[in-house]
Amino acid sequence: MKVNTQSVNFTADRKLIDFIQKRMDKLDIFYDKIISSDVYLKIENTSDKENKVFEAKVSVPGDSFIVKKQCKSFEEGADIAVASLERQIKKRKQKLRTHS
Repeated sequence: MKVNTQSVNFTADRKLIDFIQKRMDKLDIFYDKIISSDVYLKIENTSDKENKVFEAKVSVPGDSFIVKKQCKSFEEGADIAVASLERQIKKRKQKLRTHS
């Protein structure tokens, strides 16, 4: 799956982008009809330690899932967001099975 990664107010290094790509690829296991995914990485200008915002949008036929997480690191945000997307995708697949 192709993941479009955009970083706002900073430049993301290759290691971080590869990490996010690897985590998002796990979603293909649960649902093979994913059209595209966009990831936005933002750093908020606050004194709070949890100033990194990880936002992911995954498009599937007829729907899209959006998850926004604020954490201490982008890696932590990616893990939590992918787990949340995983739950949403499983729920959608279950709904599709029961209606057909």
